Amino acid sequence: MPIRIQEAAFDPGAELNAFAELTDGAGAIVTFTGIVRSSPGDPIATLTLECYPELAINQIGAIVSEAHTRFALLDEIVIHRYGTLNPGEPIVQVMALAPRREAAFAAAQFLMDYLKTDAPFWKKETTGSGERWVEAQGADDKAKARWS
Repeated sequence: MPIRIQEAAFDPGAELNAFAELTDGAGAIVTFTGIVRSSPGDPIATLTLECYPELAINQIGAIVSEAHTRFALLDEIVIHRYGTLNPGEPIVQVMALAPRREAAFAAAQFLMDYLKTDAPFWKKETTGSGERWVEAQGADDKAKARWS
């Protein structure tokens, strides 16, 4: 159950290739990579994520353990960056390894729904007109609620 909370950039393809070497008994790997978004109508210069890495590892570890059991995963990895990132840079990667694709897809969605709502990260966008904190989205809470 590797969880990496880091400032350093990561290569999503290299991470997947390394994870794919652990496929004994697996039928599916599902990978989700989130990138820093900047929309043309409201562009951002940077996204700064603040966190306490030890707290994040502990809290994310609990939900990763739940996903492992709930979806009978063979393995899983969560990588989440913090610090200042630029648009287009990878911010998060979730990988789920399971005997069947349904479990791998569901586990990746479950983990991302948790990360979007409850993981202890605070996001601040820098734009041409200043800085603003990113507020929680109701759609993210609704997505998470389906797992209750």
